[in-house]
Amino acid sequence: MSQFQKKVELVRTEVLARDVVRLTFDAPDIAAAALPGQFVMIQIVPGQDPLLRRPFSIHQTSSDGSLQILFKVVGRGTKLLAEVKAGEQLSLLGPLGKGFVLGDPDKACLVGGGMGIAPMLFLASRFCRQTQPVQAPTVILGARNRQELEPLLAGFQNLGLEVLAATDDGSLGHHGLVTDVLKGLSLAPGFTVYSCGPRPMMAAINHLCLQEKISCQVSVETVMACGMGACLGCAVPLKAGGYAHACSDGPVFESGDLLWSL
Repeated sequence: MSQFQKKVELVRTEVLARDVVRLTFDAPDIAAAALPGQFVMIQIVPGQDPLLRRPFSIHQTSSDGSLQILFKVVGRGTKLLAEVKAGEQLSLLGPLGKGFVLGDPDKACLVGGGMGIAPMLFLASRFCRQTQPVQAPTVILGARNRQELEPLLAGFQNLGLEVLAATDDGSLGHHGLVTDVLKGLSLAPGFTVYSCGPRPMMAAINHLCLQEKISCQVSVETVMACGMGACLGCAVPLKAGGYAHACSDGPVFESGDLLWSL
């Protein structure tokens, strides 16, 4: 697998909702090699404060060499990243990790919650490129409210996909959880659910898929220091015992391989 460490130019910053930011980089080498579910490690500033790179799922790539990430400002590192100006350069390392294994688009259900929506757009776009005419996967997206979720729908709708929405406050789509929506679908054996989001959400999806005998792949979100398996800081407990490492063994895993109750 090709990996690159490049200084790349920030092309555009978009504030999609309160504290939700999308950055577009000119990163042709990384974009061309990237697969859905992989991530990049970004050096936030040229100096050593913050010292460590930060991991970000690849939100989308384009044939023009652009690469996007989507994130929420939650601390000093993401605040500094959101303040980078167009034309400035940052060091990106990637693409890293193991991504999703794509199956039949007609038997695929994509479920994203909160900033776990980020890698779902890249995955959806690859599914839509698999077949002609497009056999659309099912897409379920959830967030706290309309303000957070609505700006993220356009990318999926531009692919011609219908999105089933859920919000905690009921301001858009189903009033409740994405798992409520998933339970209402008729997903027969042979389907695969692809998911990324908060751990409780993915644990519930794993439980549902086990009950229905449906395959499920999840992209886990965890703190990473190096992104390449050297620091062993992103350990993920396995159902069979022991640990895997999200950066090198994942971040995408078969959900049934992971230990969800700790």
